[in-house]
This record gives sequence, structure tokens and C-alpha cells, in this order.
Amino acid sequence: MGEHTTSGDRLTYLLVDGENIDATIGNSILNRRPEPSERPRWDRLLTFAEAQWEQPAKGLFFLNASTALPMTFVQALKAIGYTPVPLSGSGDEKVVDMAIIATLAALGDRDADVLLVSHDADFVEQMSPLVDGDRRTGLMGFEEFRSGGFAPLEARGMEFFDLEHDAKAFNTRLPRLRIIPIEEFDPLDFL
Repeated sequence: MGEHTTSGDRLTYLLVDGENIDATIGNSILNRRPEPSERPRWDRLLTFAEAQWEQPAKGLFFLNASTALPMTFVQALKAIGYTPVPLSGSGDEKVVDMAIIATLAALGDRDADVLLVSHDADFVEQMSPLVDGDRRTGLMGFEEFRSGGFAPLEARGMEFFDLEHDAKAFNTRLPRLRIIPIEEFDPLDFL
């Protein structure tokens, strides 16, 4: 990976696939709709991104608004510093994926770092040219649910961050089964 310097001009673009994260929490971790306390604190992701790469982060939160625009949520996102990206399309279009793919392609022409919050393998092809040694790239999600398609990108230098353990994005501990590095093992967690 190339040398990276921080400057007042360089940004980290934090692209959030909220649908993917919400579905993973509900369908794969909790097996039910998450309670508000079990959802990520989205502001912590922005703070984490800025601290991790020591530069400002611009958060783009992609929303499927084909049926309705969740104004309360949109206002909350704006209040914590995100730019909401509400999208619409026909019922069979994956508008969030389409918009993230287009945004990743557009970022290829910018001198910026990219942190994608998703597990979706649909983004591997567009992330690949961004892992170029001249920019920092990352994927944030739950380690046990990330697509194996990202493994070659990690081998080339893309970083992976866990939403719960690295970004500390939750107020409550999620009932996840994960491989525990021995230095993090606490027997009291199991007693």
C-alpha cells in the first residue's frame, strides 16, 4: 500500500448501505426486527472513519425511498452529519446497490479514500479498482457475514472493520457468534 498523508483537502467517503446492514442485523443476527437500541449509532461510524484515517469523512447514507421517504430518519441523519441519498425505482430495481455502484465508479476519479459499509458482494467489482495503493479503502460490517468476494481485495490492502468491535457502533452487545482472538477472550463473557 502506498504512503498516505493527511491534508485539509483529502476526504474519506463513508458509503452506507443501510438496507444491507439492517437486514443482516434483523435476519441473520437477531432473527427478528431490531429494536431501536439494537441498531447502529450511525454517528459513531463517521467519528470512527475520521479517527481511523485522521481526516474528515463525508457520510453518504443510501436509502430506498420508492414507497416513502422516512423523514424523521432523514432529518436525524442530516443532524449527525450524513448526506442522505433517497432513491426510487421500480419494485424490482435494487436502487441502493445501483447508486452505490455508480458512486464507487465516480470515486475512481477523486483523490479520496473510501470506506464502504456493507457485506454485499455486488460491490466487489467496483471496489477493486479503488484498491490501487494510492488511496485507503475499507469495508465495514460484521466479519462473519462479509462476502468472501472481498478477500482478494483485503489481500491487496483493503482494510476490514467490524461495526460492533472496531467502530463500537452499538449501545448493546449483539448476540453474535464470532471467532475470538485469544487476547480478547474473557471467560466472564461465557459464565
